[in-house]
Amino acid sequence: MGGPAGAMPPGATPPGGMPNPPPPRPGRAGRNLPVATAVGVSLAALVLVSVYLFKVVFVGLACVAIVLAIWELANALAVRDIRPPLAPLAVGAVGMIVSAYAGGTEALVAAFALTVLAVLLWRLSDGPEAYLRDTTAGVFTAVYIPFLASFAILMLVPDDGASRVTLFILVTVCSDLGGYAVGALIGRHPMAPRISPKKSWEGFVGSVLACAGGGALAVTYLFDEPWWKGLIIGLAAVCSATLGDLGESLIKRDLGIKDMSTLLPGHGGIMDRLDSLLLTAPVVWVLLLVLIPPGL
Repeated sequence: MGGPAGAMPPGATPPGGMPNPPPPRPGRAGRNLPVATAVGVSLAALVLVSVYLFKVVFVGLACVAIVLAIWELANALAVRDIRPPLAPLAVGAVGMIVSAYAGGTEALVAAFALTVLAVLLWRLSDGPEAYLRDTTAGVFTAVYIPFLASFAILMLVPDDGASRVTLFILVTVCSDLGGYAVGALIGRHPMAPRISPKKSWEGFVGSVLACAGGGALAVTYLFDEPWWKGLIIGLAAVCSATLGDLGESLIKRDLGIKDMSTLLPGHGGIMDRLDSLLLTAPVVWVLLLVLIPPGL
């Protein structure tokens, strides 16, 4: 019993030949690490160049990424026959992002309210069956993805907006990398085994250390402010980033999927990269307003 005729087990030596090489061993995270690293570095470079040289380009990139993320989540929800209205969500997402950049918080809130209204009205055309389920999913999607993402755009608006966005991305990336590195090396105690089995308390400690250190250094060099302000931002960011990661893992586990999509080689989908950023954006925005107000 076994494989097809003529198949040799990994590492076996065929008659008169060289040993078959064993299959490559996947990393502990189950990802192709070189590909994932290349994609991650490329995305980071694209974001940083647009933030410092062409803010409008960053806004455009954000619109594209958020619309794709909404599409991913809508496809994932369809597995359970939940169908949020995609058209008003996509249009509303662009409206929220552009409104945040052009008009600030009041314009963002207005665009969000109009998006919710559009979701409720658009779904009427499909009749009453599952109306509450689909519109609830639509409102959840509007809050979870474009509304939260718009706080990153609000950070971009001031004169020092490029530094604010850089700090926001840096502390979130530090949380992810610190948790991954320490968790992969010494992770033994699962943090939430039923939600994300590979996330450990040791990894969380690594996230805390990396995020706090990254925040302190970033605030010192980007804003010339006391290090303790960055420490506060980093400690808050590690909590929101971890919750964001666990929250998306909970959604995927509930839907019975591994990744939201395969758009990003080695990473999964757009949402698999935005999960930590989405919840961290409003947290960093508020703390920066309090600790390092614009124009001071």
